Amino acid sequence: MTERVVIVGGTSGIGLAAAVRLAASGREVVVTGRTPERLERAVKEIGERGSGAVADARDAEAMRNLFAGLGPVDHVVINVSGRGQAAGPFRSLTPEALRQALEDKLIAHIVAAQAALPVLRRDGSLTFVSAASADSAMAEVAGLAAVNGAIQAMIPGLAVELAPVRVNAVSPGVVDTEWWDWLGDSRQGALDAFAAATTVGRVGTPADVANAIAYLIETGYATGTVLTVDGGVRLKPSPA
Repeated sequence: MTERVVIVGGTSGIGLAAAVRLAASGREVVVTGRTPERLERAVKEIGERGSGAVADARDAEAMRNLFAGLGPVDHVVINVSGRGQAAGPFRSLTPEALRQALEDKLIAHIVAAQAALPVLRRDGSLTFVSAASADSAMAEVAGLAAVNGAIQAMIPGLAVELAPVRVNAVSPGVVDTEWWDWLGDSRQGALDAFAAATTVGRVGTPADVANAIAYLIETGYATGTVLTVDGGVRLKPSPA
């Protein structure tokens, strides 16, 4: 029987790359997004195995209605994210920005996962997408680290609590997606600097992370895992 995967936040970047990757392997893929036009473009890119639904992952009722309407699901990937509200110097991080970041990512991930559970296959999987900022020792990412670290902290406990559902997370490093557009004219310079800090000599692509997501879905013995995909940036020593 063909497996069905739901990707919450699947209209661009990592989510869309994962949808394309999983559809190419023969699965039925449903993606969600908040904008009908973006959703339509994404479904077209995924191809005949793709479909979409407009839904806001922060809205608990919308998520419950979405999954109730879909029926049985084998795997769920949660990829929703904010737009860098919590990035920047700690001294200037505002409570409002941090609350918005928590709402847009941590709370949205929890809401989507809770809504999926009633229709998720007994031995299916939940895969969260956090970020390597959770484990980084970089300046000006404390807010991002707090949000993503909270997601990663849930994984082992949820893997035990929700078993035999498998619960994992992918923790990407810097990936060249539109998420970085908030940097404006300094975007490319920042990506170049990040590339120089990796051991592989480049920033990531959405396809890199999509392959990691597929691995966690396809590996039935993997649970309680946070899979870091950061180009080895954590391995490269800082300049003396």
